[in-house]
This record gives sequence, C-alpha cells and structure tokens, in this order.
Amino acid sequence: MTVKYIDLRSDTVTLPTKEMREAIYNAQVGDDVYGEDPTVNRLEEMAAEIMGKEAALFVTSGTQGNQISVMTHTQPGDEIILEEKCHIITYEVGGIGRLAGVQAKLIRGKNGIMDPSDIEAAIRGEDIHFPKTKLICLENTHNRAGGTVIPMDILKRTYEVAKKHKIPIHMDGARIFNAATYLNQPVKEIAKYADSIMFCLSKGLCAPVGSLIVGSKDFIARARKFRKMLGGGMRQAGFLAAAGIIALEKMTSRLREDHENARLLAEGLSEIPGIAIDMDTVQTNIVICDISGLKLTASEFAAKLYEKGIRVNGGNSSVVRFVTHYWIKRDDIEAAIEAVKSLCKA
Repeated sequence: MTVKYIDLRSDTVTLPTKEMREAIYNAQVGDDVYGEDPTVNRLEEMAAEIMGKEAALFVTSGTQGNQISVMTHTQPGDEIILEEKCHIITYEVGGIGRLAGVQAKLIRGKNGIMDPSDIEAAIRGEDIHFPKTKLICLENTHNRAGGTVIPMDILKRTYEVAKKHKIPIHMDGARIFNAATYLNQPVKEIAKYADSIMFCLSKGLCAPVGSLIVGSKDFIARARKFRKMLGGGMRQAGFLAAAGIIALEKMTSRLREDHENARLLAEGLSEIPGIAIDMDTVQTNIVICDISGLKLTASEFAAKLYEKGIRVNGGNSSVVRFVTHYWIKRDDIEAAIEAVKSLCKA
C-alpha cells in the first residue's frame, strides 16, 4: 500500500496538473536551438510581455538562469554585490567563481533585504588595485530569510543607486509571483526595477521543469550563447514549455491560497512550546522555525515527523523550513500542526 505523505519540503515537489499533462502531450515542437520550436517561442514571448521586458530565454533551472545572467553581465575578474545568504551564494555550488570568474562582495541584509545605502557603500571606486563592481544581485522573495519580499520603495532606491553608478541589477526572482501576490502589484511593477530577471516555473507553479530569464533583446541574445555553452541548448523543448505556458496562464493567480496556508501553519506552530517563529517573515509561502527549544536537530525533527506522515528537510542546525504549495490544502496544514504537537508531547 502506498503511504500518502504531506510534503512540505519545498514548492519544487509540485507535480504537473492534469491540464499541464494534456498540454505536454499535445505540444507542437521543433528544434529550439534553431529557434524553431513554436511552443518555446510562445512561452518566451509570454514571459517577456508579463515582465515588461523585450525578450526572454527558456532555461533548464533557476540556478542555470542565475549563472547565465551573471556571465552575461560581467567579465572574469569583476566583482558583484549580493546579500550574504542569497541563493546564488548559498546554493549554486560556487558557480559565479567557477563559471563567471567573478568575486562576491557580500552585504548583510535584514530578513534578506539589503539597505540601498549599504549597497552604494560597497561599490568600488576607481583604483588600480580594485576589481570593477559590475552587477548588483537581488533575491525576491528571499528563500533563507523565510520568503520575505523586498518593499517597492527599497527596490526603487536600489535601482536609483544602480543607475547612478551605471551598474545593472539582476533579480533572482525564482518566486517573483509570490512577491507580486504579497505586494498586490502586477509583476512587471517589480520587474521594472531590474535589468534582468530569472523566475522559476517549477517552484509553486507546478511546471515539471524550467525557468526563464528576461531582459533586453541584446542581453538575451548574449545569454543564449552562454546557455549553449553550459549545455542548456535543448532541442524539442516545447514539451516542457507547454507546461510553462499553463503555469503562467493559470497558476500565478492562485498563490494567495499558499500564503494563507503558510500563515495558518505558522500561527499553529508558534503556539507549540519549544518552537519559535519570527512572524514578520511569514509573508509568502515559506515558514522558518527555530526548534532549538525542543532539544532536537532539524534532522531528528524531520525523521520523527516522517514517521507521522509529514515530510520536511533536516540538517544539523536547529532551523526547519516548511513550504506550502498547490498540492497542500487546509486539511493538510491542520494535520501537520497536530503531528508536530504530538511529536512535541512525546
């Protein structure tokens, strides 16, 4: 008998919907490296339009999209500015050093958000000893901070700093539609404060594979060459793009439900002795818990929850992340809270 687990590890565990599966089956395809896949072309046109940019590029993953973007914006030996716990630094295998050949200037953010004045202070002056500051990277929403969203005024001020110094901004917008939902803004209102944006189709939007980079026509033309260099030139990719089209058409408008479920989960967990949550960070679909009061590591906590039918990721720290998504409903949230209560009583 197959056991059904409530999977709160990540919004990457989402499976394609029935409509996506049908679209995949019926997709018109061609060789995308030749620019002849009509479904990929349509997806890229949609993405550019939604983000208010000139062009878009379908890539295999968010990590590949970020790495391609850094490579396109910079030259080896340059320096880029990033928040100290952002995805590009924490989870992309040192790619900016190995692939782009750039070094990182890290800034400590508050809940993952860098102060524009700190960014400006980190920009290198002209000196024979210094690398050139060639890129500012933002993450919106910020994964490790708990899905926090950069306020619009901070985005605007950061963009003004960047333009003043003639430095482009790349936004890791893996969950940018969550940010737009939280801010109650059209996503292009966020996108206008970045020169390039990567966003994922497989995080919360249920597409099985893929992300997109958007930017100017010239930027995307150069990025396409780096995609090929990194092995991302896919052929009949329309089967994947077909699901991405459904993701953009149908899945971006329902994310508020995930946010409401995350809030419900956070409120329930925060009432359990031994679990601490900064409720100010519960803005979208991620809940970060400090379980140090339970005298368990995250791995031990995850193993005990797994026995109760709940899946979360472990680790050696005392921090556990829960992520809500399309396949998690209110009943699942209530069951997860009860499972944690039972675990803590034991």
